[in-house]
Amino acid sequence: MRMMRVGERGRERPVVEVDGQHYDASGAVADYGLDFWADGPARLAEAARAGTLPATSVEGERVGAALPRGGALICIGMNYAAHAAESGSAPPERPIIFLKSPATLAGPDDEVTIPRGSTKTDWEVELGVVIGREATNLGPQDDALAHVAGYVLANDLSERTFQIEESGGQWSKGKCCRGFLPLGPWVATADEVDPTGLRLRSWVNGEPRQDSSTADMVFSVADLVRDLSRYMTLEPGDLILTGTPEGVALSGRFPYLAPGDVVELEIDGLGRQRQSYRSGE
Repeated sequence: MRMMRVGERGRERPVVEVDGQHYDASGAVADYGLDFWADGPARLAEAARAGTLPATSVEGERVGAALPRGGALICIGMNYAAHAAESGSAPPERPIIFLKSPATLAGPDDEVTIPRGSTKTDWEVELGVVIGREATNLGPQDDALAHVAGYVLANDLSERTFQIEESGGQWSKGKCCRGFLPLGPWVATADEVDPTGLRLRSWVNGEPRQDSSTADMVFSVADLVRDLSRYMTLEPGDLILTGTPEGVALSGRFPYLAPGDVVELEIDGLGRQRQSYRSGE
């Protein structure tokens, strides 16, 4: 099952897709907020099978961020060995963690504003993991993936001057500009996705940039859920961004984004995004 939010910004309605048909879920749930993820996907799937959700169309509608504001936005850095190498670093021995702010959430096809004065805005295609069951201090014997409700396509946009040169030692400065997390178009439930071998790709102005697989992750989704749970309580509705593969502008092989550029991103089974970029001046 796929869950998406469509409509004007701030007025999105929940929609589910089952076997290619879209259903209006607004009569069953208010939104895909924090109180939804523990048992909401199962309830919606049952309602769709029972025929109690009205069929709808999303043709021509804006697709909003796949998640509303509310949960933690937890990000992992340098989680693909080749990306670490192109950034001039060795693969980390432990997961690197930073955070994004709620204002970064945006629809997958929303226009992105390059921050004022920025010359190093960068793209990052990533697999997002939505937590469905609380996870605290998981051990090796615990099934970490049992705490995952679904998966989603994300663009973890970065401003590299803010992130590296002006960071003060913490990456979040370069990750938290408004609209710097296009998310969606949908969350696919965990039973429909094998996170161990998904192909991730990105393009800028139609030219290939990233083309890799989650099989190249340094730390798997299960590793990340287990590790993070040692340092924080992961709650239903939290989002983990699992890192990006090689092929970003930080590598020095490609120019950074400029006004008028178009970025497209795709992950197997999780849909496609397309953003145009404008100046923040």
